Amino acid sequence: MPREGTGPDFIEALARGLEVIAAFRPARPVLSLAEVAEATDLARPTARRILLTLAELGYVRAERSGFALTPRVLELGVAYVRSMGLWDVARPHLERLVERTGESCSIAQLDGSDIVYVARVSVPKIVSLAVQIGTRFPALPTSLGKVQLAALPVDELERVLAEPTRSGLTARWQPDRTERDAVLREVRARGWALTDEQLALGIRSVAAPLRDGSGRVFAGVNVNCHAAETSVEYLLDHHLPLLLQAAGDISADYARLAEVPHITASAG
Repeated sequence: MPREGTGPDFIEALARGLEVIAAFRPARPVLSLAEVAEATDLARPTARRILLTLAELGYVRAERSGFALTPRVLELGVAYVRSMGLWDVARPHLERLVERTGESCSIAQLDGSDIVYVARVSVPKIVSLAVQIGTRFPALPTSLGKVQLAALPVDELERVLAEPTRSGLTARWQPDRTERDAVLREVRARGWALTDEQLALGIRSVAAPLRDGSGRVFAGVNVNCHAAETSVEYLLDHHLPLLLQAAGDISADYARLAEVPHITASAG
């Protein structure tokens, strides 16, 4: 997260506050003042003022050993999803897809060189990487990322992939540019993407793009399975047709939603 902006309207204090929130990780749910200052490279008095401000706003609470985020932080991400109406549109289709495949299904969007999960209906299975709303993975080795990267113009693709991942993960698949471009050309030509243990061992998935009313790819939807349980052949023969149908239905419903006039009624 940039500490310094490129223009006079950049608010450094807001950037610092968001940086403090981002310092909390699943493996570090409680941080001391010193740990927050170290993780954000902020002076301890500055970190303390930010933490106390966030606590007063209800986003952070003081623990015996430090500070922890509160569930109110989820409102920041949920507001994004709700503002799009994507979850309301996708939920019945994802639930039907999960029922028909018996596998977890998710929607994710590009954020730099990563994907971020914004909707998910899961089944209770043990996989090597836990996924929930807000989980971030490198885009290129995921099926959800491939269908979105394949839709980018060449210059934008290079710019996006030049950004370092913020997922904290190193994928098993590290292609050179020639191999990467060949894979994305294939995805672009067939309209869907497969990942077979390229992100991590045991993870196999197939994804399709989601498009808005103008045909622009704005997200991806996938079916995820365990490699030891589901073969590539079954994934493509059985799950893929169901996924493509669901992707088409979600895209169509999302396009219809965008055409509906949004009217705000004033109170009184």
